[in-house]
Amino acid sequence: MIRQLAYFASAACFWAVLWPAGAFAQAPAKPDVAKGQAIASQTCAACHAADGNSQVSANPKLAGQFYEYLHKQLGNFKPQGAKKAERDNAVMAGMAAPLSAADMKDVAAYYASQKLKPAAAKDKDLAALGQKIYRGGNTATGVAACAGCHGPAGAGMPAQFPRIAGQFPEYVEAQLKAFRAGTRANDPNGMMRGVVTRMSDREIQAVAEYVAGLR
Repeated sequence: MIRQLAYFASAACFWAVLWPAGAFAQAPAKPDVAKGQAIASQTCAACHAADGNSQVSANPKLAGQFYEYLHKQLGNFKPQGAKKAERDNAVMAGMAAPLSAADMKDVAAYYASQKLKPAAAKDKDLAALGQKIYRGGNTATGVAACAGCHGPAGAGMPAQFPRIAGQFPEYVEAQLKAFRAGTRANDPNGMMRGVVTRMSDREIQAVAEYVAGLR
C-alpha cells in the first residue's frame, strides 16, 4: 500500500511538471455573431448600415472585411489607460468607448460575416492610371506596388493587410491622405506612411478610383 501511494505521488509530480497549473484552462470564447449583430444594429448601423454596406462614402464599407482588421481598428479607436488612442477619431472614439473586449470581437465577427456590396469606379482614365500604380508602383519616385500587400484583386491578407476591393474611392483617398499627413498612424511599422508620402494627390486619387472597381 505504501509503495502504491508513493508511486501515485511521484506520478502526480511528473504530470504536474509536464502540465502546469492552468494548462487545462478553457480556450477563449469564440466571438458571438448574433450578439455582434445586436450591438451593430444599435451602435454602428447609423453610419455603416445594418449589414456593413454603408451608403455614405465618408463611412467605410465594413461588410466582408477581415475579422482581425476590424477588431484591431476598434481597439485602436480606444485610449489605452493614459495613452491616446492609436487612431484618433472623435466620432469613432465615442462609439467604441462603451464596447467591452468581448463586444469588439462580436461586432468584428458580425461585420466580417456579411457580404460586401462593392462600390464602383466611375472615371475610366483615372482608374487606368491607378491600375498602373496599384500593380507596378512608380519606380521613379519609389512608390511600391499596392498589390504587393493587398493582392492583385485587392483581397488583402487576413491578420496583415485589409481587403480594399470595392471600397468607396472617397474613403480610400481620405485615408491615404491621412497616412501621408500623419494624422492616421496606426499602420504597423509605418508601412502605409512610408509608401504614401511618395505619392502625389493625383496618384492617390487614381489608386482610390481603381480600388473601388476591383472585385
